[in-house]
Amino acid sequence: MRLTSFTDYGLRMLMRMASAPDRAFSTAELAEEFGLSRNHLAKIMQRLAQADLVQTRRGGGGGAILAHPADGITLGRIVRALEEGQALVECFAPDGGDCTIERCCRLKARLRSAEAAFLADLDRSTLADIALPARPDF
Repeated sequence: MRLTSFTDYGLRMLMRMASAPDRAFSTAELAEEFGLSRNHLAKIMQRLAQADLVQTRRGGGGGAILAHPADGITLGRIVRALEEGQALVECFAPDGGDCTIERCCRLKARLRSAEAAFLADLDRSTLADIALPARPDF
C-alpha cells in the first residue's frame, strides 16, 4: 500500500498537533516545520476540518486544534479521510476505469481484501499512539 504525500503530510500535521492538544497551530507554523507551501498545507487542513478531525479559527490567536482527543481518533479514520477519492488501482475508481479484463479478473477481490485489512489494522491504533514528543519551544 502506498499513501499519497497529501496523507503523509496530514498525518505529520496531526502528530504534531497531538503533541500539544491544547495549543492552536497556525498554517504558517506547520508549513515551515514540514517544508510545505502554506497553500498546500491549507488544502490538507481544509480536508481535515471537513472530516471533523480538526477545528479551525481565523484571526489573531486562531489556528487549528484537534477536534477530538487524540486517543479517540483512529489512524484508519485519518487515512480514509485523506485518501478519499484515491483509488488503489484504476478499476476501483468510481467510473471503473478502462480495464479490459474486469470480467475475468481475480486480482480485484484480493486487492479489496488487502486494502480492508490494511485499514482494519490502522483502526487498531490511535493518533495518541503516534503523537510526536512535545517540543520545548511550545
